[in-house]
Amino acid sequence: MVGNDIVDIAKVTKDSDWQRPRFLDKLFTLKEQHIIYTSNNPSFMVWQLWSMKEAAYKLYTQINPSRFYNPKGFECEIRDKRGFVTFKTFRCYVETKVTPDYIISEARLEIKSMTSKVIKFKSSEPKSQSEVIRKETLKFTVKFLNKSEENIKIANSDFNIPALEIDSEVTPISLTHHGNYGAFAIV
Repeated sequence: MVGNDIVDIAKVTKDSDWQRPRFLDKLFTLKEQHIIYTSNNPSFMVWQLWSMKEAAYKLYTQINPSRFYNPKGFECEIRDKRGFVTFKTFRCYVETKVTPDYIISEARLEIKSMTSKVIKFKSSEPKSQSEVIRKETLKFTVKFLNKSEENIKIANSDFNIPALEIDSEVTPISLTHHGNYGAFAIV
């Protein structure tokens, strides 16, 4: 099981004012707000924590298929450059990579290195981006597993959670896109 999320830094810098009143209160716990305000770069930390929450949410919904909105319920913690997210009795490890262009987080139940592949889009249209991510995921899987393309497809659950179907066996994946960037993660 895996969850991932990507944040385009240029897009959030242009489109979002995280410093407006009540923004942080709606999305982040007091502990997380402390992490943000004591960070060397509060803006990057806002989006790092957000991507951690989103990646953990995607992992959680693979295990507990559902759809809901509760960003404050997913609490982030960073210790010795390792990230953890807790939601009720659920806890996962989150690895985050921060670049000048994007922040990407990948959530797993165990500490493992990231398997995400980042893609820079040519189109800013979300539907096109979704199609590109799916095509790149399939292309990567076909090459990595040395399988025929006819035996591999991406299917969505009733809750719109994507998974790879390889020879009728289901393998969890996570897809994400934001702004000019997208990524996929495969178990």
